[in-house]
Amino acid sequence: MTEPEKKSAPIDEQKISEDETDDGTMSLTAHLEELRSRIIKALLAIAFGSVVAYLFLDEITNYLTLPVGKLYYMKPGEAFFTYLKIDIAAGFLIALPIIFYHAWKFFLPALTKSERTVLGVLVPSSVILFFVGLAFSFFLILPVALKFFMGFGEETENLQSMFSFASYFEFVILFVLPFGFVFELPLVIIVLGKLGILTSEKLGHYRRYVLFFSFVIGALVTSPDVITQIAVAIPVCLLYEVGYLVVKYILRR
Repeated sequence: MTEPEKKSAPIDEQKISEDETDDGTMSLTAHLEELRSRIIKALLAIAFGSVVAYLFLDEITNYLTLPVGKLYYMKPGEAFFTYLKIDIAAGFLIALPIIFYHAWKFFLPALTKSERTVLGVLVPSSVILFFVGLAFSFFLILPVALKFFMGFGEETENLQSMFSFASYFEFVILFVLPFGFVFELPLVIIVLGKLGILTSEKLGHYRRYVLFFSFVIGALVTSPDVITQIAVAIPVCLLYEVGYLVVKYILRR
């Protein structure tokens, strides 16, 4: 071995030891570096999505305000900063497939070959379910909730609804966004079942509690109308059942 080769050997061995542990798995430093890289790529995707959304910002804003019509802004900078929030939120939704891809990709090294195949189904499924949850909330639940909340003011003569641009947008985000995550419920159950954290026996035991709390949530976010409450509770129960059936009959846990 020549002198240059002798000098380079310790450096290569040091690099390998930093990236991998004795059993060949990635070290904590390598995991953190991988996480940082994924986060940066996700943020760049959001930035790109926000640029794209800016080109259609007026159309997006008009569409969001359809349920209430005309809005008002009470502070000099309120309209500007609310437009900025809408642009970032729209950019996040545009970049969502890339964000989900990098989130799932981060866990890829810990998966087996068969599990990586399943991952190819989970990534698009998670994106689709998230958007279905947003659409379900925005088109079906939000109009009913707005009508219900506005009804309190209409019963009093001296009160008139006059929504602020900023407060309305914050209400829409806080109301609609959780439904996107709720619709990820079957995927979460499947992953936890695959990891052995949840079993079909446990899921069967918790079914009654899920049924109860789904109707409680339906009662809190909708009007007292029983039909609307059922319309909220049924999707949650169905999503839970899908996860339960997959864990029991496909994962066999």
